[in-house]
Amino acid sequence: MDANLAARFLDAAVDRGNGDRTALLTNDGRVTYAALTERANRLAGVLRALGVRPGKRVLLALNDGLDFVATWFGAQRAGAVTAEVYTFLPAKDYAYFLGYTDAAVVVVDPQTLDRVREAGTGGRRVLVAGASGLRLRDNEFDLDVLAEAAGPDAETAPVGLDDEVLWKFTTGSTGAPKACVHTARSPLLSHKNYAEGVLGLRSDDVVLPVPKLFFGYARDLAAMFPFGVGAAGVVFPERTTPERVFELIARHRPTILVNVPTMMAAMVAHESEQDLSCLRLCTSAGEALPPELHRKWMDRFGVEVVDGIGSSEAYHIFLSNSPGFPRPGTIGVPVPGYDARVVDPDGEEVADGAVGTLEVSGGTIALRYEGDPEKSARTFPLPGTVRTGDLVSGPDGAFTYRGRADDLLKVSGVWVAPAEIEHCLIGHPAVVECAVTGHDSDGLTRPWAYVVVSADVGEDELREHVRARLSPHKTPDRVVFMEALPRTANGKLDRRALR
Repeated sequence: MDANLAARFLDAAVDRGNGDRTALLTNDGRVTYAALTERANRLAGVLRALGVRPGKRVLLALNDGLDFVATWFGAQRAGAVTAEVYTFLPAKDYAYFLGYTDAAVVVVDPQTLDRVREAGTGGRRVLVAGASGLRLRDNEFDLDVLAEAAGPDAETAPVGLDDEVLWKFTTGSTGAPKACVHTARSPLLSHKNYAEGVLGLRSDDVVLPVPKLFFGYARDLAAMFPFGVGAAGVVFPERTTPERVFELIARHRPTILVNVPTMMAAMVAHESEQDLSCLRLCTSAGEALPPELHRKWMDRFGVEVVDGIGSSEAYHIFLSNSPGFPRPGTIGVPVPGYDARVVDPDGEEVADGAVGTLEVSGGTIALRYEGDPEKSARTFPLPGTVRTGDLVSGPDGAFTYRGRADDLLKVSGVWVAPAEIEHCLIGHPAVVECAVTGHDSDGLTRPWAYVVVSADVGEDELREHVRARLSPHKTPDRVVFMEALPRTANGKLDRRALR
């Protein structure tokens, strides 16, 4: 069976009679499945005319909207390998991604064009969305002009389940981002096992993502998985803020909110009253959801949270709670199609309840880190298996997240997981979010806490809050108050910026 993702998620929807149904809700209005399919077809023809051939990379560096989604599926239609990057990067980062991917075509918009130019495209073809009024240079092409000239039908490149079709980048929180190379099997299995098997995605769902579409967690749940059941996704180009999320909820009345703990904390801390009754569930991933934040969310909004954990290496969510079985404080159980175990540094399984490294096996595990065979060998010990670097305990009914192995601190001769202190501080009513890192003091490592608060509170009060609940050596040596915590492009905490 052809595994081309454009055929499986767009053509199949039209063939089922969903051509007139809404596929996307944008700032410019609704986009039907038929219109999205035609736009993707035209862009597949454009990419072929620009030299894209099966197996070649197409790099997307443009804001969320119809053109992002249509270009992504157009590239898939042409048999290309898609990769996406954040739209607020400096030129040096675009230079890295252009060189690393060796993309045949890079797709940009007015917001990213100048920085991509500064990065140097090396003679690559640049396709510019929203180019009207811009003065384009050699090898730069107006997406709208070329799409209008292209035909509404396009040949679908044959793709097998084991053919490489997309690169998902790591966050780069511990070094330069690397691409996890995935085959067509990964999104197809993830749609079946997680989107349908866990979330129960259905045709009347409207999915609103908090992260931007370059983050695969959001793109899949808003602009691919819904298409498999005839549902709709919301896409918008602006930066995500609590105010914008509330506006979009009021406007589109989504049923599923694809969220991350950082935004959940900001939404809980927002003073205005909001009606979230349209939501049947809120997913949480990207980083651990502190149980106290989960409680605050439920007290404020009453919208069920389905917490889980995924990674670029495993493609999408591989451990998750389920609707109706929230298990606050845990990251759930294996999604259908996955096996998970907790191992020691030698790869041996630890006793139940002991803390170790999470190892996951399943059909969506990446083939490799592109260009890094040594790291690939360490991370992927066997085909279809990834050693994630996440510290967990379980399964005692569900797995519990204990932090990242590379974040552990040795305090007073004892290993301490910053997440434990962070989750404790989140329990204080004034703390919106926090991060704990280690700092050297007279040759010894001491934990420091960085906090964002919603009310006046003193450092001594927060230190005492921890001292009363955890072992004394886990009490922060200092508490630093901040307006906001540093984040990576994916919204994850950037601990390196605090050290």
